[in-house]
Amino acid sequence: MASLNKIFLIGNLTKDPELRYTPNGVGVVNLRVAVNRKYRDRASGDLKEETCFITVTAWDKQAEACNQYLSKGSPIFVEGTLQSRSWETNDGQKRNTIEVRAERVQFLGSSKDSGVKVNGNLDADTSAPAEDSLKPESISWDEEENAV
Repeated sequence: MASLNKIFLIGNLTKDPELRYTPNGVGVVNLRVAVNRKYRDRASGDLKEETCFITVTAWDKQAEACNQYLSKGSPIFVEGTLQSRSWETNDGQKRNTIEVRAERVQFLGSSKDSGVKVNGNLDADTSAPAEDSLKPESISWDEEENAV
């Protein structure tokens, strides 16, 4: 049986990145991303918008670069896979979550703090953003065409 676990997201960070390190010294960052979906309500015909909040986890040098260059409100493109985790709370309750494990994070904006343009592609084995041809202005969504 064939199987595929791949996800692509374009959204904005809802809060600053949270960088931490594993006991082995590997960086890991959690990013909270808001992704919007526009659709047409079948009953009323009104164009509506819904927001989905997704946790994205990036690792190693990519995590450190995300922490350095991104902040609340930053627009990003994420390519990754869905990953589920389970744990037990201190009071014995079982918890589950599904999040995105980032394979690639692409910065779509510019850093206001440093004045450095960070529009580019950051793969897991690089330490600084590289210029890329994908610019936010080049992405357009036809609301009517994608409406349900």
